[in-house]
Amino acid sequence: MSEYRTPFRDMQFALHELFNSEEHYAGLDSAEKLTPDLLNSIIDGMSQFATDVLHPINLSGDQEGCHWSPEGVTTPAGFKDAYRQYVEGGWAGLSADPAYGGQGLPGSASFLVDEIMGTANWSWCMYPGLSKAATRLLSAAGSEQQKQLYLTRLVSGEWSGTMCLTEPHCGSDVGILKTKAEQSADGSYSITGTKIFISAGEHDLTDNILHMVLARVKGAPNGSRGISLFLVPKFNVNDDGSLGERNGVHCGSIEHKMGIKGSATAVLNFDGAKGFLIGKENEGLHHMFIMMNAARVGTAMQGLCVAESTIQRSVDYARERLQMRSLSGPKNPEGPADPIIVHPDVRRMLLTQKAFAEGSRAFLYWLVMQVDNTMYGTDEQKAQSHMLLELLTPVAKAFVTEAGLECANLAVQVYGGHGYIQEHGVEQILRDARIATVYEGTTGIQALDLLGRKVLGTGGETLKGFAKVLNAFCQAHKDDDNLSAMVARLTELSKELGELTMLVGAAAMNDPEEVGAASVDYLMYSGYLVLAWFWAQMAEVAHRQLAAGAGDPNFYTAKLQTARFYYERILPRTLAHAAAVRSGAANVMDMAAENFYLG
Repeated sequence: MSEYRTPFRDMQFALHELFNSEEHYAGLDSAEKLTPDLLNSIIDGMSQFATDVLHPINLSGDQEGCHWSPEGVTTPAGFKDAYRQYVEGGWAGLSADPAYGGQGLPGSASFLVDEIMGTANWSWCMYPGLSKAATRLLSAAGSEQQKQLYLTRLVSGEWSGTMCLTEPHCGSDVGILKTKAEQSADGSYSITGTKIFISAGEHDLTDNILHMVLARVKGAPNGSRGISLFLVPKFNVNDDGSLGERNGVHCGSIEHKMGIKGSATAVLNFDGAKGFLIGKENEGLHHMFIMMNAARVGTAMQGLCVAESTIQRSVDYARERLQMRSLSGPKNPEGPADPIIVHPDVRRMLLTQKAFAEGSRAFLYWLVMQVDNTMYGTDEQKAQSHMLLELLTPVAKAFVTEAGLECANLAVQVYGGHGYIQEHGVEQILRDARIATVYEGTTGIQALDLLGRKVLGTGGETLKGFAKVLNAFCQAHKDDDNLSAMVARLTELSKELGELTMLVGAAAMNDPEEVGAASVDYLMYSGYLVLAWFWAQMAEVAHRQLAAGAGDPNFYTAKLQTARFYYERILPRTLAHAAAVRSGAANVMDMAAENFYLG
């Protein structure tokens, strides 16, 4: 089984050369001290933890899984001790507010840490990941009393958090949830209902778990307008912060899953559990979106982690595995066969993984820097970055996870039969990766959000805002001979995306099903375009560094060769997606439901 390696050089490239992290952080309020040296130290420190502690328990955690009993859930061997070391290392509150015990670093710094942890052991990473999302929610929407009593212990890592939306009868359609909340005389609420698919819903890593629960107060409006948000602790908390009696929330079971087996996915039964309103009644979904959007960016990161893990393992194997001779003549004449990395189809698979891993890293690093801007930037930066995040968060979540899943499939193919067995670990990556396109809003849900709400729902204003950013890059480099072909293609694709938008918008005026029929192809088209933009940016930096004689020329040459591969081999997929959008809804909607299977 391959060892984990932090992609330190590529992370440095994205941070310091592509996005000029020093300038970015210097321009943010409260972030002046986050220097390149400090960033590199953070990466080094987490790399050591991931290599020595997290990765060694990844395979064993998958094989053992979690254990349920009426008393609670026990995580796989080593998980609890790893969490203890994580907390003692001060990692839990890296980006949290110093007023509540955090270190106050921008969220993008925490993202780097999470990427390293997630690539080394995604199942374990989900426990602190959900807590970070809960921390962000309470920081934004909690009362001061809630922050002092609960947030401080989330930030320290002493307690953990969850997100409780899904119920047995409803997933993405939270408007039909049945969990009830009745106000008590002391101002708290009695919460009754069942939530399923709750990641990190029950475990033995922390003494208390804070559940963020959507429920409906009696008399509330129907649908999503009548949903409220509550904090429901596993153990009630006394005024001094000490733990009181067990609350009325219990884990009825844990799911037996395809992958991420080291992460406890719980069924939670709320039987008159004491909960505390976050914000105001009937505004819960608005507040929960704070947590959901954080989780969606985190899930996009899972796609990056998968792609990075697979390219590492696939390249190692392809360099070592000897099979057949190169079509152009032996490359390993002293051996019985050539390493499979010499074969064109293996190279195609490796380059696809490399293009998605490095392209996704650039995309997501830029995205979380936009989050930084919304928190610490100028008013102009906040407005611009908010618009870009609104548009591109669903693209990141859906496209990057789909790309990661493709990379996992390719890894199994590179390994052949050895990829299908447990020994090398790539079959686990594939199983773990599959959920990323499902939870936190499926690819289809993200596509509807993008096309229906973020583009057509704003009259195209968000898309126009992104087009301005993209076109500014194209204008700045239109006379650059090194980038002329890429710039020309980006310009064409940007124009075509606008045309597709108008086409669907006009068709939807007569048939609203046109939006749903076009949405996934529209999102994937957008994803390939966005990644093409980042590969053009990376190519510009690589050309510049080669011309200056800076650094390792092999690194920058590989960047240029991967950019070329992306534009010539992967980007043409937009042709198929555009054709599908133009074909309209009839070919999807005409068949009667009873005719889908007539066998």
